[in-house]
Amino acid sequence: MRELAILTFQTLDGVMQSPGRPDEDPSGGFKQGGWGVDCWEEVMDQVMREAMAEPYDLLLGRKTYELFAPHWSSAASDNPVAVKLNSATKYVATSTLSEFTWENSRPLTGDIASAVARLKEQDGPLLQVHGSWQLIQTLLANQLIDEYRLWTFPVIVGAGKRLFAEGGMPAHLKLIKSDVCPSGATMGIYRTA
Repeated sequence: MRELAILTFQTLDGVMQSPGRPDEDPSGGFKQGGWGVDCWEEVMDQVMREAMAEPYDLLLGRKTYELFAPHWSSAASDNPVAVKLNSATKYVATSTLSEFTWENSRPLTGDIASAVARLKEQDGPLLQVHGSWQLIQTLLANQLIDEYRLWTFPVIVGAGKRLFAEGGMPAHLKLIKSDVCPSGATMGIYRTA
């Protein structure tokens, strides 16, 4: 058995859409992309220490995979984030993608909740989800998340894709670790109670 953790960047008002670049995910007319840039470097240093130090496999939605694959597969070999992401096995939830060019990538098709539940029953390292809003909504609805690794940035953007969208399942969580970056971004790591 292995566990599943989500690693999410969100605004103070709970939006996780497009933290890195304005063009990252403009769906729904979202125009506030790139809201995380002011805190990015120090948050990524903390993410590397707190959430990416131990071995893990990635679980990604198709859109996040298509965003990550060209960027990280061509990143410099001395980039520690690229080294971790490139060496991880990547499971991609998709019903449309048929070509996987990023090394160690495998498709998950059909009933995604069942496929993820089967992955969790296997031996192996932690399954960690980065980004992947739609996939996270499926995981939330099916109570498949064991740990929430959340970085909240001191920014309010209004509309956008929220981590806990309407209809989220009620849950009790236990804070197991927290910290604050000099910029005011906060880390909260929660486990299901």
